[in-house]
Amino acid sequence: MSTASGSPQLRTIGRMAAELGVPIHRINHILATRSHIQPVARAGTLRLFDAEAVAQVRHELNAQDARRPAPREADRA
Repeated sequence: MSTASGSPQLRTIGRMAAELGVPIHRINHILATRSHIQPVARAGTLRLFDAEAVAQVRHELNAQDARRPAPREADRA
């Protein structure tokens, strides 16, 4: 994604979590365990990620959710 001025839109972990609708700890876990997803820039101690990294994190989250067992009927009631 680019802004109107043509510069890339970078996201912090918090912004990525809000965009994907998941808690920050899930994003942190993905980033800590997948070395192929790297920040494209840093601002002080903040790591900044581009749209490609967000897509990779989304893919990893979907893969985690697919491996999660479905809730049992007894747990739903």
